[in-house]
Amino acid sequence: MTTAEVGLSVTHRRYVPFSHAHYAGNLVDGAYGLAAFGDVATEMCIRTDGDEGLFASYSEVQFLAPVRAGDLVEVEARLVRVGTRSREMDFELRVVGRGVPARGESTAEVLDPPIVATTARGVVVVPPAG
Repeated sequence: MTTAEVGLSVTHRRYVPFSHAHYAGNLVDGAYGLAAFGDVATEMCIRTDGDEGLFASYSEVQFLAPVRAGDLVEVEARLVRVGTRSREMDFELRVVGRGVPARGESTAEVLDPPIVATTARGVVVVPPAG
């Protein structure tokens, strides 16, 4: 039995560790956001179907702004279509906090509004009910 409903959302927040920086300026690769999308999709499927589900596809992936080591990010999955076994979701990764090294080594600020860094649509499949 599923409790999946269009509009249901799951949100995670996490600190981006410096161990994930791959490029100059402490930039993090785009795969970091896609992995985070997989995590929120997994929670969505557990909550709605009692199963982790399996990712079938990503589409409409857009990298809109950089994500940097030291950022505080918020990752959201929102159900947009519920099929018999498929769950289509929209994903958004927002930078909600960022370090401000010019003011000191450990200074940071909350970003208002957050920076939308990555968006995508994805499809996850779950086992048949029964």
